[in-house]
Parts: sequence; structure tokens; C-alpha cells
Amino acid sequence: MGLKNLQLKFKAIRLLVGDSKSKKRQWRTTQKPSWMVPVSHGYHVIEARSFCDGGFEEEDSDTVVVQREQIEDTEVWFFGVSDNRIGDGITKYLQSNFFDRKPSQSQMMRKSKEAMKKAYIGAKAKVRETEKGEEEEEAWKVGSASAMVMNGEKLVLANMGEYRAVVCKDGVAHQIGKKHRRTAQFTWSRKLISGGFLMPKVGMLACNGIGGDDSQPPKSSAVLVATERIDSDTEFIILASTGIWEVMKNQEAVNLIRHIEGAQEAAECLAKEALTRVSRSNISCLVIHFDQITIS
Repeated sequence: MGLKNLQLKFKAIRLLVGDSKSKKRQWRTTQKPSWMVPVSHGYHVIEARSFCDGGFEEEDSDTVVVQREQIEDTEVWFFGVSDNRIGDGITKYLQSNFFDRKPSQSQMMRKSKEAMKKAYIGAKAKVRETEKGEEEEEAWKVGSASAMVMNGEKLVLANMGEYRAVVCKDGVAHQIGKKHRRTAQFTWSRKLISGGFLMPKVGMLACNGIGGDDSQPPKSSAVLVATERIDSDTEFIILASTGIWEVMKNQEAVNLIRHIEGAQEAAECLAKEALTRVSRSNISCLVIHFDQITIS
């Protein structure tokens, strides 16, 4: 089992709390035990509202999840922002079908991407099952963005709908899916057919890396999953809802908060800027800093 998590509830937000203190960024020069990997985070959620007849009405807020697992010598951080229909469904799947099985470090590095895919598909299918009465298109309009950080070395990113995961690498915004979308979609479809099983009406794009700015995801709720190595250029990640991205581009968001040292302050800045720009959708964001330090 991983470390016991402290669960806090604030409105409709579910948060599994880890360390959120910020440290000065420098690149690591020596190997460190996994529990010393300096990852910090901050989040901010604006109370959910919907724009109707010229005014705003309250809605259920998004779910924010931060979870840390220590499995032998492997430290895993899971971060997620999801709409209220997905809730903590992705986290529960990963806990039961991945973390609680205590995979070895090599298994975790190898199978983390596949576990993330399955978690998204399962959560999405559950929404469809519980909302059978709705029109099919509406039942699939769900959003989520997640990041899994393993030993401060490997990054697994996923998003669907109009929620988005953006990585800042040396000041440049990168979003999953741009470079590998077409090829990856063909490869995954071929694997489904050759493997003898089919999951109808589940859009999924399994990518090997992340692309540049303004890589717009499909308007459907297709699932995008990517893996990336964390290196000296990797500064921070933004996981955010539709309310952020409908009023600013990826690079705008990165430029806005790059100079801010604390992850919590950065998340608040991003959310409040979206509110200032009169975003009409749910506003929630989670910022993950890789606070790279030199150990003498």
C-alpha cells in the first residue's frame, strides 16, 4: 500500500494532499532517493457557474486530486482535474488496478501509460452508463486532465474533452497530441482489431510525446495519452479545465505564470486571469513545479 492519504473536501473538490511548498529551481547534479525528488504543486478552483439568459447560475465544481504513492523505491505522484461527472473515477481505477497491486519499478515504468488509458476509458464508460437517458453526444462530453510523475524522471500525461495538459519546457508551451496524433490513432485502431477486441465509440489517441503550442484537441471527448522524460528543460505542468483554455492560448498561460516561483500562487494567478477575461465555463487549474535542486 502507498502512504495513507489525508482527504479534504471543500465544496465539490476532492484533494489528496501532498507537499505544496516551492523551492528554488536548479538542475539536480547527483542521484537522490525517490522521496527526495522535489515536486511541488498548487491548485485553484473558481466556484462553478453556467451562463444562462445573460446571467450566471451555480453548478457542481470540478474535482481536483493530488495523490502521492511510495511503492518500495518508487515515488509516484498522481495529479488530476476533472469535471463533476468524471469526479474521482480515474483516481479510483488507478488505485485499485495499479497502485494497490504494488508493481515493481520496471512494471510501473512499463505499464503506467496503459493503466492511464484504461482509467480514462473506464471513467468515461461509467458516465455513459449512468446517463443513458441523455442524448449520446451529451453523455460523452466529459473533460479531464491528468499527470503521473514517477521518481521525478518519467511523465505520463492524459486529457480528454476540452480539458488540457500543457508542459512548459524551457519557456515553451507543449501540448500532447500534435506531432503524433494521426499515426498514433491508426496504430491504436490496428491493435484493437488485431487483438480481437473492439471498444466502439471510444476515441483514443495514444501518443509517444508532446507537441507544440496551439495543438487543438478534437471537439469530441477523445482521450489523448503521452509519455515524456523529465529533463532539465521541464519546468512545470498546467492541468486545467475548459474555463482556462477558452480565454487563453497555451503559450499565454505559460508566459503568465512562468515568473511565479510558488505553484500555489501560479495556480491562483491563472484562475483569476481567466475570471478577469470573463470565461463562461468551469475554471479550475493545477500547477505542478519540478523544483530541481543541487545537492552537494
